[in-house]
Amino acid sequence: MRLAVCAEMVFTGLPFAERVRRIHEAGFDVEMWDSRTKDIAELKATGARFSSMTGYVSGSLVEPDTADQVVSTAEGLIPTALQLGVERLVVHPAELVDGQAARPHWRSDAAMWLTAAKALERLGELGARHGLTFCLENLNTVLDHPGIPLARAKDTLALVKAVDHPNVRLMLDLYHAQIGEGNLIELVREALPWIGEIQVADVPGRCEPGTGEINYAAVHRALAGAGYDGTVGMEAYAAADPDDALKAFGTAFER
Repeated sequence: MRLAVCAEMVFTGLPFAERVRRIHEAGFDVEMWDSRTKDIAELKATGARFSSMTGYVSGSLVEPDTADQVVSTAEGLIPTALQLGVERLVVHPAELVDGQAARPHWRSDAAMWLTAAKALERLGELGARHGLTFCLENLNTVLDHPGIPLARAKDTLALVKAVDHPNVRLMLDLYHAQIGEGNLIELVREALPWIGEIQVADVPGRCEPGTGEINYAAVHRALAGAGYDGTVGMEAYAAADPDDALKAFGTAFER
């Protein structure tokens, strides 16, 4: 397995490029969110390997009136992804603004499902043309993202299965899954053929493994036993010292 760390959530007192440099020097790949706010040449100069970044700017996969925006803005981010060597572009079931639902929906319906599936198919074709994978991330609607439809892991997994495109995969976020569903080991086993990347943080608090209730050592054993050799990214805050957080993450996944 390759291990990555989200630079948006650690070393937060440092300029972004310095965060990337610190993560890279510690031996991890790097995840990031909105690339438009970053100096791409400066990031490339760090020599870091970038595993994923946010893959759209606006629009919602579940809304017919705005699904085109997801695809068009995703296309606009392709040059940045290629410049940085990013492998995976992350999309969400519906539009987020500052982490919250842009237009909350409290029920999911068949129309939303079909709209999202069609948009994901188009993203898959876009990814195939450029050698990139679009990953649909599950979210929890209990605490962090209320009003996001088709957000639970069972829904995002079902969508990715239905689309069945090699350039559309699941960004399986185990922090969100623990809050919304639990049963993480069975979840990763079921989702394994469809996973593009896994993200981790502990519950409660969304800090590094070992600070909460999730037995990440057991999760790691299950992943290794199932033959997972992809990327696991720590999308988590540091409970105290960021260097210690990175070490705890590495220990949990036997780095």
